[in-house]
Amino acid sequence: MRAAVSSTETRCLVFGPIAELSEALAGVEGVELVDAPVAIGNSEEPASAVRAKPDASIVQAAKAVAEGRADALVSAGSTGATLAAGLLNVKRLRGVYRPGLAVLLPVPGRPTLLLDVGATVEVRAEQLVQFAFMGAAFMEGVMEVRRPRVALLNVGEEPEKGTPAVAEAHARLAALTGTPFDFTGNVEGQGLVSGGADVVVTDGFTGNVALKLMEGTTRTVVGAIRDAIRSGTLSTLGGLLIRSRLGALRERLDPEAVGGAYLLGLRKLAVVCHGSSSSRAVSSAIALASRGVEEDVVSRTAAALEAAGVTRVGGSGEPDPASVPADTFR
Repeated sequence: MRAAVSSTETRCLVFGPIAELSEALAGVEGVELVDAPVAIGNSEEPASAVRAKPDASIVQAAKAVAEGRADALVSAGSTGATLAAGLLNVKRLRGVYRPGLAVLLPVPGRPTLLLDVGATVEVRAEQLVQFAFMGAAFMEGVMEVRRPRVALLNVGEEPEKGTPAVAEAHARLAALTGTPFDFTGNVEGQGLVSGGADVVVTDGFTGNVALKLMEGTTRTVVGAIRDAIRSGTLSTLGGLLIRSRLGALRERLDPEAVGGAYLLGLRKLAVVCHGSSSSRAVSSAIALASRGVEEDVVSRTAAALEAAGVTRVGGSGEPDPASVPADTFR
């Protein structure tokens, strides 16, 4: 915690048990501690827990953002609770159907943003269209990608492929004019890492499975390379010769460098980290949240959705009456 907060120039409100926070962050400047000893666990039903525990740390943090005492929310707790607290307190942008969890995939070269990765398991075509605008606004504002290339994750490149929702979303995106991004059509699974798109849009179920598969594959491949290098004297010597190159590759593939998932579609920016995040990951999350605030990503997203006419008719930004889905991002 100390390393994460000390390494950023952003002023932070930190919510949690005051005694533990005071000990962990003693002497760190630019930090205001708020006593919040109540927590919401991953096993609890998110929406019910958020309503029943107004003193929980994530609820207090979301209220601070909603009231303007903070500009963005960064959480390493329950993803479901963070989503519920965001929906009930920060609220959705006007006209947005559902927020989307977006992750920057740590692939070599320019990163690719994948959304949704768990906030909405089943989606409609109009939600996928909104995800495209949300992701493009984030990539342009935070990652400085001009006219991001947006694609739909599908089982084939043909426009009519996939589920009815994906096929309809393809038709809608292809028909739009004057968008702040270039719609490039469908990409298959390999397109997530090929660099052919800056934003890849999908439903939360598919996105979460794809994310977990990539994370597991990366760990397996990196571990296999390490074991191969250590398998004998010659391979060890060879490994020493390419150690700097392997280190740079491991750095690019490390999810810790990304920070977490970005909850797009709320009235303020939110970042959701893994519960096991290191100080480096939390630092990255704070830095990217701060940059998103500076680049006014939320207002950019709202303006792009409104200009394209893809907002929900009569959308109030109030939370959905249905309970928020359980923790799927971890």
